[in-house]
Amino acid sequence: MIKKSGRYLLTLFLFFTIWQLASVTVKGPLLPSPVAVFLNIGEVFFTKIAPHAFISLYRVIMGLVISMLFGMVVGILMGYYEAVDRLLSPVLYFTYPVPKIALLPVVMILFGLGEFSKITMIVIITVFQIIISARDAVRNVPEEMYYSLRSLGANTFAVFYHIVFPAVMPELLTAVRLSLGTSISVLFFTENFGTTHGMGYFIMDSWMRVNYIDMYSGIVVLGIMGTFLFFAVDLLEKIFCRWKR
Repeated sequence: MIKKSGRYLLTLFLFFTIWQLASVTVKGPLLPSPVAVFLNIGEVFFTKIAPHAFISLYRVIMGLVISMLFGMVVGILMGYYEAVDRLLSPVLYFTYPVPKIALLPVVMILFGLGEFSKITMIVIITVFQIIISARDAVRNVPEEMYYSLRSLGANTFAVFYHIVFPAVMPELLTAVRLSLGTSISVLFFTENFGTTHGMGYFIMDSWMRVNYIDMYSGIVVLGIMGTFLFFAVDLLEKIFCRWKR
């Protein structure tokens, strides 16, 4: 754990060192130093940034939770029941390659410009990867594992609880990690339409007002949010995948 933390700190040190050198080279407001940015965050976070950060965090968490629950259920059913897989696979294969961001106008037309449309976009973009990961994880479970449990008289619920869920959770959480960056990117894009709240709006509004120090502060806070979410997924893995230790 100490070695892992040391690697993180070393990476951050190198990143901010490069940033500082670039700031010194540019010598202007276009690229403020990391020290100036963090001092600005300390000054304006609770008054200017926090309301936007909490709204964006809520949108991302809600979108990912819905994607996890829906994607896990659908993926498990597709992986465990061949009839369900035959029914849903054509729909999945047809819709998955479509650029999801192109559906933003459709989603906004159908659901308006409020919270629901933004959360819906996150779900649309992240749920497919979760479905496929869950389905393939179930398919990769050796058939012999089912035989041994069923021979002891286990019902379907016991099979799912003792075999299917443990097999799916690592792949599911990996899919969530991969979806995190995408969901934050999509959120940033959607928060520039029909809203005056969220980190995407705050960053772009700061840019339009030529307030570069606030703009970089928003970008750093967005990065901290992503880091927090990654650590949250790591914590879920420690809780639900204890057998991996």
